[in-house]
Amino acid sequence: MRGSTKMKKIVAGVTAAALVGAGVVSSPTSAAADAAPGDIIITLGEDLSDEERETVLSEMDGDEQDPIVEVTNEEEHEYLGEFIPAGQIGNNAISSSQITIAEAGAGIDVKTNRINYVTEGMYANALVTAGVEDADIYVTAPFEVSGTGALTGIIKAYEIETDIEIPEDQKRIANEELVQTGELSENHGTEEATELMARIKEAIAEEDVETEEDLRDLIERIADELGITLTDEEMNGLVSLFERMQNMDIDWDQVQNQIDQIRDNIDDWMSSDEAQGFVQSVLDFFSELIDTVRGWFEGSGSSESGS
Repeated sequence: MRGSTKMKKIVAGVTAAALVGAGVVSSPTSAAADAAPGDIIITLGEDLSDEERETVLSEMDGDEQDPIVEVTNEEEHEYLGEFIPAGQIGNNAISSSQITIAEAGAGIDVKTNRINYVTEGMYANALVTAGVEDADIYVTAPFEVSGTGALTGIIKAYEIETDIEIPEDQKRIANEELVQTGELSENHGTEEATELMARIKEAIAEEDVETEEDLRDLIERIADELGITLTDEEMNGLVSLFERMQNMDIDWDQVQNQIDQIRDNIDDWMSSDEAQGFVQSVLDFFSELIDTVRGWFEGSGSSESGS
């Protein structure tokens, strides 16, 4: 059930980084335009078995009567194939999601379960880039998967539910952002890469960035603030990505607003009973572990003294 999903991986200060993992979706079984807060739409990987499909729907408290869109593996390759090897995308569309429309100004809130590559922060930040606003997102699978295939489903379901068309170029740039964030994560850490992407977007929204040199200086400054040393290849990739992003019809004020809301959601969660309970459970675990290890040594000492 939803309540048993793993805790948010986004921590305070780490906004979010990268969405739109893959493909276009097939026609929904039903969908409603002019969405209202509380409206739900589900995306399912086309290659789920009947049993897996039932399991995923049950986990999301859903059923076949809910609005559903299916994502195919071919569609995943269509969006991601330009940026990552085909083998990394895989041959099956498995990851699935549930999108719940939130109140205006609520921002984007992401939770995941059994997703081992794309983090909650990556989903949230790329969703911002794609133009998604004010939604609770839950991404899951019947077993451990990368999660890249869920992203396109989220965007397309959002389009269907809200009757808002997101330009193809904006979807593709969000896919590319996801991939670049993942690559940066491997070299510099997930939280650091996620925060870097978010802060660059915040800075673009707040500052006058007119030339490529301005953008390069901005990226270098933020990377230095985060203690990240970018390679020439990484820097050139980021400059290219954000330069093209600037040339798109993206509402940067809205991007800033959504990132602010994501940060607020993180702060609210960190102070919640759920978060405090999680922290306490971690402390209890290590306390028990220390007691166990201490018992080993004490047992060993008494044994030696009695011999």
